[in-house]
Amino acid sequence: MMKNVADWIDNVLHNNAVPTDIVAFCFNLYEESDSSWAMELVGTERFDLEDEDWACNEVTDFGSRENLYNWKMECEWDEALAYMVNELKQYLSSGKYAELLKSKEGVGVGFVDGNIEILHSK
Repeated sequence: MMKNVADWIDNVLHNNAVPTDIVAFCFNLYEESDSSWAMELVGTERFDLEDEDWACNEVTDFGSRENLYNWKMECEWDEALAYMVNELKQYLSSGKYAELLKSKEGVGVGFVDGNIEILHSK
């Protein structure tokens, strides 16, 4: 497991080229068992502030589906989301690939069956 979120994102983006048809990024969250949570990163060919289904237009998962970021945290889903929103906002302000992520139309995070919180949009 990676030490922290920033290391995981750096690893995912370092090892995978961003296809030219990617217009946005979405960090998908999953609730696992025993107070465990997981995250993957996908690139999408669509972004729309009015329609959260943009995140379903996935072009690539950058190999992150086989290399999920996992963390343990005894909490409800909304607390896990708030934790990851904070981590990702920190990354977008100073992370190694922050400018790459922000160069696209948008960056969002959310549970795959829930709402998406927009972290950045042009």
